[in-house]
Amino acid sequence: MRNEWLILFLLCFTISASSCKEDVSSNEEALPSIEGLVWSDEFNGVTWDKAKWYPELGDNGWGNNEWQNYTPFNRNIEVSNGTLKIHALLEGNGQRVGDYTSARLLTQETFLYGRMEIRAKIPNVQGNGLWPAIWMLGDGIRNGTPWPDCGEIDIMEYVSYDPNKIHFSIHTAANNHKAGTAITSGAISHNTAEEEFHVYGLTWTEDYLEFYIDNPNAVQLRFDKPQNATNDNWPFDKPHFFLLNMAVGGDWGGAQGVDDSIFPAALEIDYVRVFELDK
Repeated sequence: MRNEWLILFLLCFTISASSCKEDVSSNEEALPSIEGLVWSDEFNGVTWDKAKWYPELGDNGWGNNEWQNYTPFNRNIEVSNGTLKIHALLEGNGQRVGDYTSARLLTQETFLYGRMEIRAKIPNVQGNGLWPAIWMLGDGIRNGTPWPDCGEIDIMEYVSYDPNKIHFSIHTAANNHKAGTAITSGAISHNTAEEEFHVYGLTWTEDYLEFYIDNPNAVQLRFDKPQNATNDNWPFDKPHFFLLNMAVGGDWGGAQGVDDSIFPAALEIDYVRVFELDK
């Protein structure tokens, strides 16, 4: 009798597992399929690729009252063992603008539509003050179009005073955090963000933006193109470029202060990949 029950259990388990696979497959078929990899950086060398990225430099607070200076130096931008590390460091006495250094890298190239995937690990620290981000800005900002008219796509944001939480957002002239009208996922619980690498992804089509973690089916935020689309509410029909950075302090990252004991800290990126969507 025991063997018969075992056989029955295994048969049911096999049928159930097969059904789950069919359900996942059917969900994936509803997504735009990807045609191929069109751009990537796997960070397999010993330095960052200057043909693909350039550093944005300075100490002007970056519009958010941040405390770090952005540098191009190896102590802040490291490529080793197959990953890019953006290091935030305490280099002064602390608690003042300019006492910290970090880095902000931008892609030379721009992108319009596709599936964007960035595999990353958030700094594993216990304390306040870090604000790492993986995001995109409309290329118009490099040619005089002001923010937020250019458009902003936040593929991953995190503040260290609120651990195990990830945020996804978009900003436009009509919807932005300065006006209190940003489109955002709010805080998404993600219990291994600091301990493990995860894929932070964006499916970007002519009609919508979808943000996900690890699997395109695991959608955390979707923003549809407005019915009466204008540049004010849908600047996402124009090319955007990537930014990778880690701020210290600032209006959001420093909302609960900066704990100097957390430095040095690193945002680690395994790869950045852009796939073309099948038309």
